[in-house]
Formats: sequence, structure tokens, C-alpha cells
Amino acid sequence: MQPGTRHSPDRPSRTGRPRSEAARQAVLWAVDDLLVEIGYAAMTMKGIAERAGVGRQTVYRWWSSAAEILVEACVQDAAEQLTTPADDDPAAGLRAHLRALTTFLTADPAGFAYRALVGEGQHDPAVRAMLVAADVLGPSTTAVLDRVRPFAPAMPDTELAAAQLCGPVLAQLLTRPDPLTPEQLDRHATGLLAAWGPGQEGAAQEGSTQS
Repeated sequence: MQPGTRHSPDRPSRTGRPRSEAARQAVLWAVDDLLVEIGYAAMTMKGIAERAGVGRQTVYRWWSSAAEILVEACVQDAAEQLTTPADDDPAAGLRAHLRALTTFLTADPAGFAYRALVGEGQHDPAVRAMLVAADVLGPSTTAVLDRVRPFAPAMPDTELAAAQLCGPVLAQLLTRPDPLTPEQLDRHATGLLAAWGPGQEGAAQEGSTQS
């Protein structure tokens, strides 16, 4: 579905008082749509409530700021969009995750939100703390790394391995106009497996010690 209308068929009725969970979900959908239509900087709690068809007191019942709502929307959408099927081929598993991550960050409203929040977090400690606590990309990336680890004896600890895997994708999108190409993503996956593969354990330990 096109951004801005992706949730419309499933929206709760705007008549009557919606159930609490329905209202909460309507708010999460509203921030997705507003992010595409007006952008993060123009988003307000009043506008979110109006778009969701709920009262402002309902919004403030769960969240204290628009950034907090966006973080939750990111977590929810990332769990859906970044779950890739298990694959016996470790290279295929890494490639699938990298492509899903790129699609999430470039085509999903919650991915747009995540990029905006990462930028905001560079000068707003509260937003940065929310992102750290939410660990938006962590669960899906950890799941992929856990499946690859038996084939990659030199893989470093999960936090560092996740940074090595996802860092180039994020850096490209935050500093360049275009994402990495599928070919570049494939080469990145192949290079990581070579660096993490059998015979590289000593190099990995040395790098961890120096860092």
C-alpha cells in the first residue's frame, strides 16, 4: 500500500468511544501517516489526536511526546518488517536482513521516523535515551546473527557484530542521498562472513582487545 493509506482498511470506527487498545493503535497509525504527509518537525500531539480520532487526553494517557509515540511505532513496524525467514545459507540470511533493513528505512513510514529520531537524538538526550532503551533494530538483527554464528566462529560479541552488519546501511542513509545498492549489500554480507569465518578467530580477538 502507498504511504499515508497503508492502515486505512483496518482503522477502527471513528464513531463512538473506541476501546483503549483500538485508540492506542489508531494513534500509532496516525503518526505513520502524518510523518509522510507533514514530517516529524511539524507533528504535534494535538494533530496526532485529531488524525487518530481520539481526545488529546487519550494520547497523553500513554505517551508524553510525539517522539515517544514515534519510537513505539518504530518498534512495532520493525518487528513486522525485519523478521526474515531462517536460512541454512548464512550469506543468504545476512543478505535478506540487509535488504529488509534498507527497505524498512527507505519505504516504511516507521523507517522514516527512525531516521528522523536518530538525527534528533544527536542533540536531544531524551530522544537518544528513548532510542537506546527501545533498541528498535536489535531483536531482528540479533536473531539473524544468532543463526549465522555457528558458521562464523570469529564473529565478535553481538553488539559489535550488529554494528558491523547494520552500520554501513545507516551511515549511507544518514550521509548520502541514495541507499546502498543490492550489489553493495551482497558484497558487504560476503565480506563480513569472510572476516568472521574459520581461521579469523585470532584477528577478531586482537581487534576486540585493541578496541
